[in-house]
Amino acid sequence: MTNSIAEIKDNDTIFVIGSNTTETHPVIGAFIKQAVKKGAKLIVADPRKIELSKFADVHIQLKPGTNIALINGMMNVIIENKLYDEEYIKKNCENFDELVRLVKNYPPEKSAEICGVDKDLIIKAALIYANSPNAGIYYTMGVTQHTTGTHAVMSLSNLALLCGNVGKENAGINPLRGQNNVQGASDMGATPADLTGYQKIFHRESLEKFERAWNTKLSDRVGATITEMFKLIEEEKIKFLYIMGENPVVSDPDTNHVISALKKVDFLIVQDIFFTETCEYADLVLPAVSFAQKDGTFTNTERRVQRVRKAVKENGLAKPDWQIIMEIMNTLGYEKEYSHPKEIMEEISLLTPQYSGINYEKIEANGIQWPCKDLNDIGTKFLHKDKISRGKGLFMPVEYVQSRETPDDEYPFILTTGRILYHYHTRTMTGKEEGLNEIAGSSYIEINEETANRLTIQNGDKVRVKSRRGEIITRAKVVDTIDRDVLFMPFHFTDGQANYLTNTFLDEIAKIPELKVSAVSIEKLEEEDYV
Repeated sequence: MTNSIAEIKDNDTIFVIGSNTTETHPVIGAFIKQAVKKGAKLIVADPRKIELSKFADVHIQLKPGTNIALINGMMNVIIENKLYDEEYIKKNCENFDELVRLVKNYPPEKSAEICGVDKDLIIKAALIYANSPNAGIYYTMGVTQHTTGTHAVMSLSNLALLCGNVGKENAGINPLRGQNNVQGASDMGATPADLTGYQKIFHRESLEKFERAWNTKLSDRVGATITEMFKLIEEEKIKFLYIMGENPVVSDPDTNHVISALKKVDFLIVQDIFFTETCEYADLVLPAVSFAQKDGTFTNTERRVQRVRKAVKENGLAKPDWQIIMEIMNTLGYEKEYSHPKEIMEEISLLTPQYSGINYEKIEANGIQWPCKDLNDIGTKFLHKDKISRGKGLFMPVEYVQSRETPDDEYPFILTTGRILYHYHTRTMTGKEEGLNEIAGSSYIEINEETANRLTIQNGDKVRVKSRRGEIITRAKVVDTIDRDVLFMPFHFTDGQANYLTNTFLDEIAKIPELKVSAVSIEKLEEEDYV
């Protein structure tokens, strides 16, 4: 997030796109509702009528995969009405003329046709956003899990820059991270091209810094992402796989392909706190401890580095992740001993510019938001305050491109997936809670009332859902919160598992799969068909 969670309450306008915030980030969702109660305007763009839609000044129920067309349409309205922040753009941005040229091709009528919405909604949303002194954008995987996800994020950045909402308190562009330490994992280099703090392995200066600190030679080759790894296993280019705190048999697209790869790889290690569906295919399972059984830090979605303290004694053979990794490292011949995570944080501070001023003493009482440059620095509430980090904010105009898989005669419906309030990711933890399972214990698929009537499907009926990759049986949930010919499934459940259906088409830049748009068919099952 460029800005902070606490700032939400003072936003004048909040634009939520591709995020069912009250269910997937309930604390932030509560802040948004508090802001609306104080008088903030709320724009919601989502293929479903989510809870925040009830509080919204504008709800744009767009077709899945059309985010870029919507944003370009909003910018067209803002530019045509000269509502952009001209002074801010002259001082802080470049490539504005290219943006103007591109969005001229997206009048609200055209964008509305692509998105399947009323053009007046796009115009209204644009005017609210542009006329707001402090407008914040909040998005999640409804924006990123598309083949054009990176371009959609660039489009949102264009919109924020256009109205001078970057480098300003109570505004900004704010991706909401999906799990408690996703930001921290990214910060620590858990992506194929990065060392800690997003220092690139292909930059010789960065690589040499780490080689000196660790007294070893490092590869400058960019690795593969998760989805790419499974393909490389099938091509026999990866023989060994180490999965830590991840359950791809449930979470990754095209489950049949994932299982096939896990069966094929020569040796599979899975490290986790519970025995997951992925552990079923492991040659070796390494038991790790939970968050409550270890010391360390988590970095949350607003860049806040916070202490995690051991409150419960570890049990059985389970060990903290850092200790497991250290022991494997030592066994493989690299001798480096840590006695406590505090020592690891000291090394992180030494090698990671954003964390330079962070140590356990400073975050003992409260967390600190990076960047924190030295021990006298109190951290950074919002980014780009004095100037844009790269020097100038770069407008990156991008065309709308339709999703890789679109409905046809054989698969006439769009399936989109997401999370629900009651479960966390693949239910590795929440699936063991009896109360949560009583509320939401098995899979279902949401279907519009009109579509259901056309297919003679009633609420609770068993249905078969097929895609080009697989098929599942689940129960229908007939709703009025989703458009005709669009279906929604939560991906948490192993019975009627949504990811048997989803596709593996990747965003060419970020390599994120297009989980939010798959073409499927659906049919009602009679009792004798599934007993």
